[in-house]
Amino acid sequence: MKGGAAGGGYSQVLPMEAINLHFTGDFHAITAANNLLAAVIDNARHQGQVDMKEILWRRVLDVNDRMLRNIVTGLGGSANGIPTEAGFDITAASELMAVLCLADGMEDLRVRLDRIVVGTRRDGSAVTVKELGVTGALLALLKEAMKPNLVQSIEGNLAFVHGGPFANIAHGCNSVAATRAALKLGDYAITEAGFGSDLGAEKFFNIKCRAAGLEPAAVVLVTSTKALKWHGGVPLPEIGKPNLEALKKGLCNLDAHIANLKNFGPNIVVSINHFHTDLDEELDLIRARCTELGVRFAVSDGFALGGKGALEVAQAVIDAAEDPKPLCFTYDADDTVVEKVEKIAAKVYSAGRVELSPAALKDLKRLQDLGFDRLPVCVAKTPFSFTADPKALGAPKGFVVPVQRLILNAGAGFVVVTTGAIMRMPGLPKAPAALTIDVKDGRITGLA
Repeated sequence: MKGGAAGGGYSQVLPMEAINLHFTGDFHAITAANNLLAAVIDNARHQGQVDMKEILWRRVLDVNDRMLRNIVTGLGGSANGIPTEAGFDITAASELMAVLCLADGMEDLRVRLDRIVVGTRRDGSAVTVKELGVTGALLALLKEAMKPNLVQSIEGNLAFVHGGPFANIAHGCNSVAATRAALKLGDYAITEAGFGSDLGAEKFFNIKCRAAGLEPAAVVLVTSTKALKWHGGVPLPEIGKPNLEALKKGLCNLDAHIANLKNFGPNIVVSINHFHTDLDEELDLIRARCTELGVRFAVSDGFALGGKGALEVAQAVIDAAEDPKPLCFTYDADDTVVEKVEKIAAKVYSAGRVELSPAALKDLKRLQDLGFDRLPVCVAKTPFSFTADPKALGAPKGFVVPVQRLILNAGAGFVVVTTGAIMRMPGLPKAPAALTIDVKDGRITGLA
């Protein structure tokens, strides 16, 4: 359905095929560790070693499979366990993915694994990984996966590819370990926070930077004429065609992202991915808006020209980083979970209010009872809109953010807040990418 985030054209990291598929096995290690924990939980119940009222831990799989979202396990009699309503998430949404990406070394990884809450007893108290005694086994499975993966661009520049917590359903940042390594290996370290500023940037600043003590010197906001025309109401098949009026209409989306990033503090560079169909008038329009808003603007031709085509962006980033501004957070650390969600909704999404479902209110009561109602929040939301509705384009204001569930990730150190119809186990589209992948003459084809 989408590419593997290895880039494209001459702006690509290698080995692309390996990164898109098994790579160094990090995802498989997380999947195995996650499902080992699920098996240990079920076995402890079956053996009568723990009396759990509710299991909060779900299994994961790195395949989009909607049939596994909600299932019943333990069928077939007592020898096969206790019948339980369960389900699968995608591996990227596993709490172990977030734990690995946020852990500041092996000892911190152990501490985070220990404190994962996997369920509750009948008296309402938490059951943790430490109590189950399985922390050591999880560490053994994650030991190699904790090591950052060093790859290179087509032109030989160093890059780390480590971790994959998608920003629409998880915290959207690569590992702290990779970021710290990159800071030691170059004069400038550039990291990606997935999707828009309302998802990736918000979580990068409020979760990763806050937890790891990172201070970004500048921020790059990537856009394109195609994206802005789409937000201006042009259907996807038509976004490559010249349309100055739609571009003008879609600039409100760029304005909103710039306003978001200004609230966080660091200087902004708007980098536009250049397409051969872009008109000079379209680029001039965006450049003028950026000048009006007081942010730097640069055109990137990295796809077509590689490093040579990204020199303008690189210089703009260097200039922005020479005058670093202090980082500001969206909420106070001591705010309640609900207060944090409300501040994100108001300050980042421009929403009017937050509405918790009955299930979310029940989740909130559990968080309060367990003492986790002041953790940071990780909002799971569509990447297509500031709202929870993927069809609400542009820059809507005053809308309601419907919160469906509040999911405790005590090991990661945050609460996942699911909104709208977002799902943490995607389904396949009518024409899955799997239909075009093959091996010809020993080479993998069909990956993007």
